[in-house]
Amino acid sequence: MGTILIVDDDPQLRLSFSKLLAAEGHTVATAADGEAAIALVRQQPPELVIMDIRMPGLNGLEAFQAIHALQPKLPVIIMTAFGTTETAIEATKMGAYDYILKPFEVPDILATINQALEAGRIMRSKVEVDRDPATAQGEAIIGRSRPMQEVYKAIGRVAPTDATVLLRGESGTGKELVARAIYQHSLRADKPFLVINCVAIPETLLESELFGFEKGAFTGALTRRVGKIEQAHGGTVFLDEIGDMPFSIQAKILRLLQEKSIERLGGRDPIPVDVRIIAATNRDLETALAEGRFREDLYYRLKVVTIWLPPLRERLDDIPALAEYFLGRFALEMGLNNPGMTREAKEVLRQYQWPGNVRELANTIQKALIFSRGYLIRPEEVSQLISSVAKAASDKDILTCLQQWVREELLRGPEENAFEVFMDRFASILVSEALELTAGNRTRAAKLLGLSRPTLQAKIDKYRLRVQTSIRADED
Repeated sequence: MGTILIVDDDPQLRLSFSKLLAAEGHTVATAADGEAAIALVRQQPPELVIMDIRMPGLNGLEAFQAIHALQPKLPVIIMTAFGTTETAIEATKMGAYDYILKPFEVPDILATINQALEAGRIMRSKVEVDRDPATAQGEAIIGRSRPMQEVYKAIGRVAPTDATVLLRGESGTGKELVARAIYQHSLRADKPFLVINCVAIPETLLESELFGFEKGAFTGALTRRVGKIEQAHGGTVFLDEIGDMPFSIQAKILRLLQEKSIERLGGRDPIPVDVRIIAATNRDLETALAEGRFREDLYYRLKVVTIWLPPLRERLDDIPALAEYFLGRFALEMGLNNPGMTREAKEVLRQYQWPGNVRELANTIQKALIFSRGYLIRPEEVSQLISSVAKAASDKDILTCLQQWVREELLRGPEENAFEVFMDRFASILVSEALELTAGNRTRAAKLLGLSRPTLQAKIDKYRLRVQTSIRADED
């Protein structure tokens, strides 16, 4: 939840907006014109400003420029009617987070507000590097092991430059924190920092999200829209999970890196853009290159500087310090007393291999704090939590392997009746396992699967399964 300033000369709109956002848990302040908004921002900056373009006195664009000068990392959403769209686009190019057209749909505006609040939080929240866990405030990169010392050195060397950086490492190793640390120690620290997860946005929307689009570029493109990369002009863009970026969009990222320009979807004119790119992936890019799923020229453009983040199992000696840090941080965030943790409990943590890396450790510490009820955390509680986490991780690994197999099969190319073929493969495995578990008893296997016995027999025949039966296996 955040503190939001609504700026509009329409009292009814201010009232409606205030009720809507208050119901969502936000704290709301209002201003009727640009001068009052600037005064409020100067007095006590909110976490987000939502401002109309057309107002008496200073218009929205002029008020935005003044607010942006006061608080460069304060996200501002511009409200505009259809006729003043070009002014809103101009504000976006100057650093406004986004613009919305009146009238707007409530779910859409709430989604944009949440994204803007998160973007502002990321830009303002300092990531501390190589700090003592007892004194670290907020988010921090913790660890004194040799692999982490190499990470710290790399951050220090690359941050003051404009070099493209590729962060590599397993999921949960802290790549976004490192990207933010590089940004905060860079010469662009007072400019925008935008995070774009290449797998969280559907492929059909990713191109327009990154590069924007021109009016009429596709059905529903009623106005021009500035993309995230153009919006971050002068700042830094973090492309997370770039190893999963669709091949068709990789060429446009390559052009951005080579020519410092982009083209909006449906546009023909190159648009100069000055952004620094930090990218991250947990994928094996070399395998993706060999399989033709990742462009070789983009690969070499991205890896100007590569920083490898070590998995937690390669720096187990950092675990006690990480445990202390997460205990202190979560206790503060949740308003709980920090109960502490025994040396033996920390040793139990150190003996585990942590396939989910630092993210998994953080989740485990948070659960331990919640269930400790204020008492010192002991090894038996930690062991129980690790056992449950390990089981969940094992289940997730199975799903991940299944997803990877499906992905690889689909990448082989179109296959006639592919959906039916896949479903038949899965159904064959299900029926085989049910028969195996019941020693070939068709009645019991049918019951396990929720099928009638004739339906089960039809599937056995369809998939040509051999049924190994034991004595009396088919007796009811």
